[in-house]
Amino acid sequence: MDKETFIGLLRNAVGQFGKTISTKDGHWVVKGFIDIYKNIYTISSDTKVISKIIELYLFPKILDFAAQNELDIELTDKQNFYPDITFKDKEGNLFAVDLKSSYRKSSTRINGMTLGAFTGYFRDRKSLKNTTYPYDDYKAHVVLGVIYDTVHNIDERKTYTLNNLNEIVSVIRNFQFFVQEKWKIAIDRPGSGNTKNIASVNNIQDLLNGNGTFANLGEEVFNDYWMYYLTADMAKKAELPKPYYKNIAEYKQFKHLQ
Repeated sequence: MDKETFIGLLRNAVGQFGKTISTKDGHWVVKGFIDIYKNIYTISSDTKVISKIIELYLFPKILDFAAQNELDIELTDKQNFYPDITFKDKEGNLFAVDLKSSYRKSSTRINGMTLGAFTGYFRDRKSLKNTTYPYDDYKAHVVLGVIYDTVHNIDERKTYTLNNLNEIVSVIRNFQFFVQEKWKIAIDRPGSGNTKNIASVNNIQDLLNGNGTFANLGEEVFNDYWMYYLTADMAKKAELPKPYYKNIAEYKQFKHLQ
């Protein structure tokens, strides 16, 4: 199976995910968590909590997708390992899929996503450190993304029972899914803070259409750019006066590209 076929199959599958993850009016079907006394507690609005629950809820659907398309599947069993899911077809071709989610800050933009490290396994592409298989062994590196709206002013202190389940307000709603190769939605800057992760474009239409910084430059340029990108601290440790470049314009000058 080539990567275009795999991505097409996955896109067709996620088109149905929204019908299983949300109600007819767009609210999340997950209302909270329950204890042995049948008390229901609302979910925190913390994005890390929401992201993890979305992943757990989607896994059965992803397993169904793998079975329907005769794909083997391996889930990472360690935190911070890449990727979240490895698919393998009957010919042994590997496809890396990372699950990413973010909330809308406006009708056109999300809060942002990070797309994995630009050090470690990304640079040493034969290494097995922090990755299920070496980076070079994958035919494609794909993001399965989930965009949603947050619901404000939810009282997280309140508890419910099964009898008043319908009274619980979902903490998120209005889901939108996309499937894109990582390089197509990447930009030329790391994620916020001191992270050594590649940041994504945050315009929603650009995410849906795969229109990041490197979309018109190609995957080879994306790989080369991030292979040799240095933060200020990395340049200092390498005893360089400054990084080679800080953005795509400086990279083109550095590489003498048009």
